[in-house]
Amino acid sequence: MTLFSPPAAPAPTATAAFEQMLETVRYEGAYPTRRQAQDVVRGVLEALGRQLTGDERVELAARLPREAAGFLASQIPAGRPLSGWGFVKDLAQRSGGTLATTRWDTGSVLGVVARIAGDDLTTRIISQLPDGYALLFGRAQLLRAA
Repeated sequence: MTLFSPPAAPAPTATAAFEQMLETVRYEGAYPTRRQAQDVVRGVLEALGRQLTGDERVELAARLPREAAGFLASQIPAGRPLSGWGFVKDLAQRSGGTLATTRWDTGSVLGVVARIAGDDLTTRIISQLPDGYALLFGRAQLLRAA
C-alpha cells in the first residue's frame, strides 16, 4: 500500500487548449509554422464573427479556447450575412490571399471548430447561415426544404 498517489495530470489550461487548437489546424492545414496557423485561425474566426449572431455565437465562443473566442467576439456581425462563397471571397479580399488558398484556410479552421463545437451546435450554426457553409465546416451541403 502506498501512502501517496502520484499527482493527477493537470487540467489543460486555456492557453494549452488554444495551443492544441493551433497545432491541430497547423497539422490539418499543412502550415509550415505555428504563426501561420495562428494568423489563419484569427482571420477565419474574425470573418465568422462578422456572420454569426445570437445564441449560436455565444455558445460557440463559450466552447472555443479563450484566445479563439476573442477573435470571434471581436467582430460586429454584418447586417446582411454572406453566402459561403461570399464568405470566402470577402476573407480573400481582406487577407490578400487567393480564393483557392482562402478556401483551404477556411476549411482547415472551420473543420477544427466544428469538432470543438460538437455536432448539435455545428448543425445549428450551419442552419443559421446562408447556403454554402456546410462544406466549409466539412459537412455535406444539404438542400433546404422549400
